[in-house]
Amino acid sequence: MHLRTYEQRPPNAAFQKYETETIMTEQNSAPKSSQTRFRSRALLGTALAALIVGGVAGQAVVGSHTPAYADAVRVQPTAQLPSFADLVDKVKPAVVSVRVKSTTTEADDASAGPDSFGFPSPDQFPPGSPMERFFRQFQDQRGPQGQSPRMQRPRAHQSVALGSGFFISEDGYVVTNNHVVDGATDFTVTNSDGKEFTARLIGTDEKTDLALLKVDDAQKFTYVDFAKGHARVGDWVMAVGNPFGLGGTVTAGIVSALGREIGAGPYDDFIQIDASVNKGNSGGPTFNLSGEVIGINTAIYSPSGGSVGIAFDIPAATAERVIKDLKDHGEVVRGWLGVQIQPVTKEIADSLNLKEAKGALVSEPQEGSPALTAGIKSGDAILTVDGKTVEDARNLAQIIAGYSPDSTVKLGIWRSGKAEDVNVKLGKLPGSEKLASAKPAAEKAASVADLGLSLSSSPDGKGVVVSDVDPNGAAAEQGIQTGDVILAVGGSEVTRPGDVEREVVDAKKQGMKAVLMRVKSGDQTRFVALPFGKA
Repeated sequence: MHLRTYEQRPPNAAFQKYETETIMTEQNSAPKSSQTRFRSRALLGTALAALIVGGVAGQAVVGSHTPAYADAVRVQPTAQLPSFADLVDKVKPAVVSVRVKSTTTEADDASAGPDSFGFPSPDQFPPGSPMERFFRQFQDQRGPQGQSPRMQRPRAHQSVALGSGFFISEDGYVVTNNHVVDGATDFTVTNSDGKEFTARLIGTDEKTDLALLKVDDAQKFTYVDFAKGHARVGDWVMAVGNPFGLGGTVTAGIVSALGREIGAGPYDDFIQIDASVNKGNSGGPTFNLSGEVIGINTAIYSPSGGSVGIAFDIPAATAERVIKDLKDHGEVVRGWLGVQIQPVTKEIADSLNLKEAKGALVSEPQEGSPALTAGIKSGDAILTVDGKTVEDARNLAQIIAGYSPDSTVKLGIWRSGKAEDVNVKLGKLPGSEKLASAKPAAEKAASVADLGLSLSSSPDGKGVVVSDVDPNGAAAEQGIQTGDVILAVGGSEVTRPGDVEREVVDAKKQGMKAVLMRVKSGDQTRFVALPFGKA
């Protein structure tokens, strides 16, 4: 009876087992009068034991209807996030704040009226009107009765700009951005200890927005190196700089993207990071976890003017090459090919029988250029340079710029449906020239009637004139306009409308998906690929 009664208590295995064993022992070794006493002691002991066990286990045993609480979930971390503290201690002495001064002149603003603050003149309003009386009264308060206040004369004053930079040698060479020092005459760098040094400008490169300063001082400076490898998307990075004049500011993030083109110049190839970068960070370094500079903070995307987590760095490989030229020559010396180029679109690739839409299409070699001397022609597609694949027109400009003048390079080109190699001795890029004028390609566009074109002979016999364009036709989609001159179709020069028709028909018979035309619009020449099957 006792055993059955106790088995009906709350189903706690340890508690139930203890009761059962205790009662059975007492039944076998004591008289009945003692069993009750032992039984009470057993129950009290059991309750205390259950309370102790429950407390240790973190469970609550209150009544028969109270659930037991489960233990909290705990996960042992498999990896520890990195601390940047040790890295900061090592690289921070190499990072400096850059302060520059420039002299500007304030000129009078004659269009603002007689008041130097730009208030309207009372004479601009009808005589006797409320506005005329208001501004007449205002004018009288600022000058003698009946006279206009004295105009401010042009005066020179100094403006101060702040940026960031870093030492790349123990003898005091400092890298920063061109836009930080542009137009400045005085340069001061401040290290992490607050000590100021006067610097002088060695050289600048506007195309990559880089500049090199030099601190002439007897002491040896802590400096950092450029990274030799390539950054990878997802790598941890740390930026150090002088945002809003708050020198020594450290922020961290990851590499968000590579090869960004933001329209800053012909050699855009930016690293995008999400470390917080603000005004004043320009010219400062971005480090990898080894303390090497992977990029130089140059620009941010910011609708609000502050950091939104999108910043752009000049890659270390680009910076190292440019800085070496500035240090050795005071300017950047680049190789020059001398071609006007445009992208190879899918339609152009089809018209040239190229398997991939890669490379750069030569729309015109420049007069007197190395390309023209080497025999490069309009319509050639440059696919490789010394065996390196040319991804697009911008990539060709970057590759050629990496060579020194007088270097000889082997261009792998696609001409008349087959591959050829052409050796070109590069020249020196003239200051007013650009290596590759990447023209905007007309990006879309079959007999001539299908193309939506009406043609007529050119008075000078050079090419075929577009006399009319169907606004709903394929040619119009590609930007061909009345007055444009078609110089060649499918690689063959044309002088009569029948020549154009013949080349279009031949291209169809050969199974081409598009026909390539060289079109002159004003002084500019470009290639346009017109796909067949579009009416």
